[in-house]
Amino acid sequence: MSAAISFRGIISIIGDIVEIDVRAARRMGLVPRNRELALLEQEGQVFSLAQVVRLSRDSVSLQVFAGTKGLSSRASVRFTGEMMRAIHSDNIYGRVFSGAGVPIDAGPKLDNDPRIPIAGPTVNPMARVLASKMIRTDIPMIDVFNCLVESQKIPIFSVAGEPYNALLARIGIQADADVVVFAGLGLIHDDFHTFRQAFEDAGVLSRTVMFANLASDPVVERTLVPDLALAVAERLAVEEGKRVLVLMSDMTAFADALKEIGISMEHIPSNRGYMGDLYSQLARRYEKACDYRGAGSVTILTVTTMPGNDVTHPVPDNTGYITEGQFYLHDGMLDPFGSLSRLKQHVIGKETREDHSQIMNTMIRYYAQGVEAEQKQAMAFELSAFDHRLLRFATAFRERFMHLDVRQPLEEALDACWALLAECFERDEVVIKQSLKDTWWPHAETGAQQKLAQSS
Repeated sequence: MSAAISFRGIISIIGDIVEIDVRAARRMGLVPRNRELALLEQEGQVFSLAQVVRLSRDSVSLQVFAGTKGLSSRASVRFTGEMMRAIHSDNIYGRVFSGAGVPIDAGPKLDNDPRIPIAGPTVNPMARVLASKMIRTDIPMIDVFNCLVESQKIPIFSVAGEPYNALLARIGIQADADVVVFAGLGLIHDDFHTFRQAFEDAGVLSRTVMFANLASDPVVERTLVPDLALAVAERLAVEEGKRVLVLMSDMTAFADALKEIGISMEHIPSNRGYMGDLYSQLARRYEKACDYRGAGSVTILTVTTMPGNDVTHPVPDNTGYITEGQFYLHDGMLDPFGSLSRLKQHVIGKETREDHSQIMNTMIRYYAQGVEAEQKQAMAFELSAFDHRLLRFATAFRERFMHLDVRQPLEEALDACWALLAECFERDEVVIKQSLKDTWWPHAETGAQQKLAQSS
């Protein structure tokens, strides 16, 4: 396709969608393709970049990146013959790109660096390796109770106001990964600045690649950011053997952008105004997570906000069918009851200590009983001596493990679990395999344990 031929033919402008009559273009031998880029020109100057979002026999719909305010129906269109591509080279580390794949960090130009296509097909399952390696984050509620596994795709379910971006930044800083690719979707400027500053202050910016679409940026770019980030992640994993962790916040903003575009194109909406292909759109991105045979891996961790804390909302509801569990962020803490990692059994006891599985189940069991004891206390029921021990356990469990500012390597966290059990319960009270208690139960009584024994 020739990129030098421009023509007029705007039929309508609805929102940021421009419909073009392409019969004249076809007579000139131009055949636009889906997702192809085009330039809108007005008064001899480029008005905006646009992308083909719908094809029909005689017309094409373009999503205009810069919006259509000030665009005349007499403007001309020039198809470039190119799809959106992402920059890929050794020069991208520490750089920040917009949703159009353009550097926005005032760094050196990358015009001569190679570019790679985005939004390609997912990997053939026969070329995938079964997930079997753990990504350590030094966050006990993840490492101990719901391990993050290489090639896993998993969201953080949360609501507006929760510190999910702070948690995501901590994981990006502390995670045992070669490269972190961050994709910001509809971020306010303060959140974007917080991510960048956090990576820079922690000294990990040199292994980080950032793509950012701010709330004030074009909506269409919000739909491209995941594809740009995942294309770079795939190339780093396949060609360079890197263990890549992709962080995306927030996938609900991505889905809302798809809904906005669909409504502008007068598509018939499905559940709550979202388009009927929401599941496919989300799955196409999440299924990029992969452990490549003979190469690296791509692990995807996202944020999915739930409007009204409604897990049946179309975005978290569809996400739950695609991903392999979820982390549930509630009241500023990772909730052990709402969180689940369906791949943790591939690493617990295999890549971790022999006591990991037993101590994980025991801690959650006693915490659940402690929550029940708190409910009994709130309803003024009489509490037994064991109930009081459960209350102490539940309070200490939140302080030592559930708060987001807690940072412990896995082995230290497992030791801390044993220590907490020893503080709150007698050795014979704890139901756990005897051989493990013989090996890992603290031998010396702690001061807290002595006080507990005196009070009972």
